[in-house]
Amino acid sequence: MRSVRARAAIGATLVVAVALVAAGLAVLSVLRTNLIDQADLQAEVAAREVAGQLALDTAYADLDLDDEEDHPVQVTDEEGRVVFVSKGLRAISGTGSTGVSPVPSASAGATPSPGDDDDDDDDGGGSGRPERGEVSSDDPDFSDGTATVDGKQADYRFAAVEATTPAGLTLTVHAGAPLAAEQEAVNTVRGAMLTGLPLLLAVVAGVTWLVTRRALRPVEGIRREMAAITASEDLARRVPEPGSRDEIAALARTTNETLTVLEASVERQRRFVADASHELRSPIASLRTQLEVAEAHPELLDLPGAVADTVRLQVLAADLLLLARLDAGEKPGAARLEAGALVREEVSQRTGDRIPVTVEVAEDAAYEVNGSRGQLARVIGNLLDNAQRHAEDRVTVEVAADGSGVRVEVRDDGAGVPEDERERIFERFVRLDDARSRDDGGAGLGLAIARDVAARHGGTLTVHRAPEGGAAFRLWLPRAA
Repeated sequence: MRSVRARAAIGATLVVAVALVAAGLAVLSVLRTNLIDQADLQAEVAAREVAGQLALDTAYADLDLDDEEDHPVQVTDEEGRVVFVSKGLRAISGTGSTGVSPVPSASAGATPSPGDDDDDDDDGGGSGRPERGEVSSDDPDFSDGTATVDGKQADYRFAAVEATTPAGLTLTVHAGAPLAAEQEAVNTVRGAMLTGLPLLLAVVAGVTWLVTRRALRPVEGIRREMAAITASEDLARRVPEPGSRDEIAALARTTNETLTVLEASVERQRRFVADASHELRSPIASLRTQLEVAEAHPELLDLPGAVADTVRLQVLAADLLLLARLDAGEKPGAARLEAGALVREEVSQRTGDRIPVTVEVAEDAAYEVNGSRGQLARVIGNLLDNAQRHAEDRVTVEVAADGSGVRVEVRDDGAGVPEDERERIFERFVRLDDARSRDDGGAGLGLAIARDVAARHGGTLTVHRAPEGGAAFRLWLPRAA
C-alpha cells in the first residue's frame, strides 16, 4: 500500500470505526442498564404490593394481582415450598424454586394460613395473634429468569421481598417484570448501529480519500516538475507554489530555495572548473614551450622561468586542492593555538618579501584560539601575499583582543580596495587589476580561501580602509574556551 491517499483513508476509517464501536457498546450498555433498572422498579413494586397484602392477613385466594401476565408472582414459605402462584403461571425459573403447584405450608398445621377465621375470635376468647404482619424494608434481591404464562414463555426480571403474616409466618414473594421491552429496544438500537456503521465508514473513507487527493494534488505537481528538472538537468526551472499557506506551500517554497542554491552552486562549480582550467593552462603551456625549446636548443633553456612556472603550478594545484577539501565540508582541527605566536612564526619564514613586515603584538597578552594550525597559517600567508603585492612601503600585522574573540589585522599603504568591490574580491578567481600580469597578481584564490577558512573556524574576514590609506584585512576568530 504505497499510496498516501489509501493509507490516510484506511487509517481514518479504522480510527472512526474503533470510536464508533466503543461509543456503540457504551450506548448499548447504558441503555440496557436503564431498562433493567426500570424492570427492577416494576418488579419491586409488584412484589411489595403482594407482600403488603400478605402482611394484612389477606387470603391467598383473595390476593389482588394487577396484570398477572406481565407480573407473574410466586410465593414461598420459610422452607422454600411454593404456597401460591399467580393465575396462568405454568413454569418459572430464576426464583430459587421452579415449583408452580402450591402445597400446604409446613406451619399450616400449627398456625392458620392467611385469611383463615378463628372461631375463638367470634367467641371473644382471642387467639393472641397480632392483627397485621410486616413487610421487610431491606432492598429486594433481583434475578433474571423465565416464566411461562398462559402458554407464552418470556424473560423476566424478578424481585424477592419478604413479608411476615400476622400469624408469624415468613413468606417470600417473587414478582417479575418482563424484559421484552428492554430486549426489543436493545436489539433495535444494535440493528440500527450495525446497519449505519458500514455506511458511515464508507462515507468517512470516501470523504478522506477525496480530501487527501485534493490536498496532495500540489504535491503531485511538485513531483512532476522535479522529475522534469531531473530529466532535463535544467536547474533554472522551479516547482509550482500553491497559493495556500499550509505545509505543502512551505515544501514548494523550500524546494525552490533548494533549487536556487543548487543552481548557484552548480554555476559556481562550472565557473570554478572553467577558471581553474584557464589558470592551469597558462603555466603548463609556458612550461611545455620552455622544455620543447630546451630540447631543440639546450643553450636557450630559461631555467629560472621553468622553475617559476613549476612553482606557480604547484601553488595553484595546492590552492585548488584546499578549496576542494573545503567544499567537501572538511572540518578544521581543534588544536589550541596562540595567535600572536602563529603570526610571528609565519612572518619569520617570509625571507623573500620585498617590504619588511611590522608585527604589533602585546608581549604579555595571550590570544588563544582553536583551529587548524596549517589552515590559519595559510590565511595569514595569503593576506601577507596580498599586502605585499599592493603595498608601497609598509605592511603591518596587528594582533589584539576584540570582544569575545581575537582580531588579526593586516594593513598596507597601497591604493586600497574600492568600497563597491570589497565583497567581490573574496570571490574565486577575481582580480581587480586586470592589467597586471598573472605572475604578479596570482590566480585570485588567496582571499577566497582565506574567507572560507575563517568561516569554518567560526570567524569572519572583512576588508576596510587602513589608517595608512591602503587596505586593512581583519580576521576575527573566537577565543578558545
